[in-house]
Order: sequence, then structure tokens, then C-alpha cells
Amino acid sequence: MNDTARLMNDLDVVVSTLSPEIDINKLVVRLEEVLSNYEIHRKSQKDIENDIQEKIDIFLSARKVEGLSNLTLDGYKLELGLFAKYMNKAVVQITTSDIRKFLAHNENWMISTVDRKLSVLKSFFAWLVREEMLLRDPTAKIKAPKKPKRLPKGLSVEELEIVRESCENLRERALMEVMYSTGCRLSEIQNLKTSDINIQEMNARVIGKGDKERVVYLSFKALHHLRSYLKSRDDECEFLFVTERRPIRKMSDRNIERIVDQIEARANISKKLSPHTFRHTFATLAMENGADLADVQQLLGHEDPATTLIYSHVSEERKKQAHKKYHVQ
Repeated sequence: MNDTARLMNDLDVVVSTLSPEIDINKLVVRLEEVLSNYEIHRKSQKDIENDIQEKIDIFLSARKVEGLSNLTLDGYKLELGLFAKYMNKAVVQITTSDIRKFLAHNENWMISTVDRKLSVLKSFFAWLVREEMLLRDPTAKIKAPKKPKRLPKGLSVEELEIVRESCENLRERALMEVMYSTGCRLSEIQNLKTSDINIQEMNARVIGKGDKERVVYLSFKALHHLRSYLKSRDDECEFLFVTERRPIRKMSDRNIERIVDQIEARANISKKLSPHTFRHTFATLAMENGADLADVQQLLGHEDPATTLIYSHVSEERKKQAHKKYHVQ
């Protein structure tokens, strides 16, 4: 069978699948008329196998133009690169079973890891279908794995004080207080500039997920320690938290995580300390003190109220524990 005949046969199968009532004989005649004007060469198996990386590159370029952050794009690039290496076949040949096998092939992957990989693959294949590079989405029938409901572990008031006392310099204390007071994500803290701070209003403007801006607030304590830290600096860097070594520049996310790790080692508390722990603590204590769910949602920058709702569960759990502890039988 020559390449033209192969193409006609493939088109015949596709069209008859999409439109079962079509007149096949008329279709064949029309296809012959159209294809006679073209010189057709079928791709080699090697060319077909290499197309997955080509599609990934186009996808990443398109999402970059759409405004996705470099952090998100790097995550997509890493996950899709691993998938391409495992799959090593044409995108059009990838089936739902192939994807399920990929997600199940590593027994050491946690449910959260599988969920993240599936989320990236769903985004990729859905985009290919929207762009009409693919007729069907092989991930459409795959459901996200059920994740165990783990309550976020914020610090108690007592633990928070221990952490405060474990800070050894002005930068550590200012960083810790701003993370707790604002409930910001790590990337939001990292990208804060001194010009984003409004001392009179005791607030700051941050750019969150989806490039959305919101206002967060600084407590008197956070503002006091932040001002002390800023006065101690002798540089012209525009960012709020900067490196101590020259050239002075914005702290990386790993720099911030390392500082939090050092504070955790000194505090010696039972809970794991991370930048996100302060965000959990802010939300948990706010709900404990009667904050409205909608207000906490806005302060945290959650798009979906259901994401914030987990903190109300924390509050109920603590009430339950308190009842068990103090209720007279």
C-alpha cells in the first residue's frame, strides 16, 4: 500500500467513526480528487516517536504566552519530560491504559505525587484537543486519586511563642512575623518589595496565584520587627527580604526554607516547621478566634471557598478535643 492509499484509508476510518451515516463511496471519490493534487510522504516511525517532545515544547510556549509563571512552567516541563521519556511513542498513539500504567509504575510515588502528575497530563492533553492536534483526550476517563484528608498542622499559641524566641537575628524575626501575620505563600513572600509595604495602613500588596493581586495585613508586632530589620540594612535592593552576602539580592525560595529549617532546629518543637506552616497557623488561629470564612478566604487568596473550609474543620477538631479533655463524665 502506497502512502496516498494509507492516508485515504486512515481518513476513511476517522470520518466514518465521527459520522457513521456518511456515504463511504462518495467520500472515497472526493478524497481521491483532493489527494491527487498532493505529493504524500508518510512519516517514519522515528519521526512519529519524536513528536511527543515537539508537542510538549509547543504546549509550554503557548502556556508561557498565556501568562503562566516560570515556576509553574518549570514544573510542567519537568513532569512532561519524565512522561515523554517513559512513554517514547507518538502522542496520537498514547492510550488511557498507557497513562494509567505510567501513573502506577513507581510504587514509591505518594498519592499527592500521582495526583500532581495526572493534573499536568490532563492539562497537556486537554490543550492538545482544544488546539485540534488530537481528536480525543486519553486522560478524560482517569479520575484523580482519593487523597487522605489530613488536617493542616498549624502552630499552637505556645508553639508560636517558642518559635519567636528561637529567632537569632533581625532578618529571621522579621521574616517569621511577616509570614505569620500575612499568611502569604512562600513565592509571595519571596517577591515582596519594600515599595509594596504601606506602613501607615499596615498592609502590603502581593501578587498571588494566577497573577492576582490582593492586600494582606501586618500586625503591630510584624511591623515593628520589619522596620528594625529594614533599618539594619545597608543596601539599595528593592526586595523586602534579601541575602546577607554581597552582591545583595532577592532571597531564593531555598534561602527562606533554609532559614526556617534553622529556626525549627533551635525551637525543637514536635511539629515540622516550613514557610507554609506559618500560613496554616495564620488561618487556623484566625478561625479559632472567630474570623469569618469568607474573610479568611480573601486574606489567603483562595479562589475556591472549599480550600479555606478545611480550617473550619481544624477548629471543630480542637473543640472536640477540648470537650473530651474537660467534660465531666
